[in-house]
Amino acid sequence: MDRFLFLTFGGLSTGAVYAAFALALVLIWRAARVVNFAQGAMAVATAYVGYAVASATGSYWVGLGAAVLAGLLLGALVERVLMRFVGHANPLNEVIVALGLVLLIQAVLGMVFGNGYRPAAAPFDTDALTLGGVAALSPYDLWVLGAVLVVVVLLALLFTRTPIGLRMRAAAFAPEVSRLLGVDVSRMLTLGWALAAAVGALAGMLVVPTGLGLHPHAMDLVFVVAFTAAVVGGLDSPAGAVVGGLLVGLILSYVTGYLGPDTTPLAVLVLLLAVLLVRPGGLFSSARARHV
Repeated sequence: MDRFLFLTFGGLSTGAVYAAFALALVLIWRAARVVNFAQGAMAVATAYVGYAVASATGSYWVGLGAAVLAGLLLGALVERVLMRFVGHANPLNEVIVALGLVLLIQAVLGMVFGNGYRPAAAPFDTDALTLGGVAALSPYDLWVLGAVLVVVVLLALLFTRTPIGLRMRAAAFAPEVSRLLGVDVSRMLTLGWALAAAVGALAGMLVVPTGLGLHPHAMDLVFVVAFTAAVVGGLDSPAGAVVGGLLVGLILSYVTGYLGPDTTPLAVLVLLLAVLLVRPGGLFSSARARHV
């Protein structure tokens, strides 16, 4: 029983990290109907900015704000300079361009900062608290869970309770109709990319302290697992991204603990295939979201 509880708490802590990154993928999907395969590389770039500012100022929180601001600017720049000119007739066009952007960002980061691992300190203690003799969540895990919950609430309010959020969704679902109704589709897409990159920057700052450190490829594996979490929960559902992230984290923790780490990639693939076969839109998808 103690082992099960230990694996459960460990799965929740890693799942919260995956959920944070899955939120960024969900946000860009809701805003632009695009899966941004460059999200991981963009998050790493903003994390370098955040930790550089944190090192210069001595404050993690100033660095966190700088990373989020850098994410806003980078997302807007990518949409304005690159993605806006990609043809939308074939969905593979955006995928190919995004993968090319990944290679470019990683190459530039490697040339500027090097390919070595840089230490990334967490703002809170990462040692797990003990409950009844069982290692539970650490203060840093609680911070990650709280930050993800706040982002989910804010995104839900943005897309359901504000005129800007509704315009962003309308521009993504039906751009031509939105233009006829007076919506500036171009501006809404830019805003969507900027917000998604900002959430990705926050996720990057949350993810990096849980790994080996900061390096140009720090988000490669995280992106794969977070993409699975987003698909499991539903690409149109912020709450689904969180549930999907926690679910994936728990499954990977149980599989690693009981079957060994070698089976972890297989578990991710099986989970992804099962959801795509049974409920392709994700566990929290709506019929409207699937048929658009």
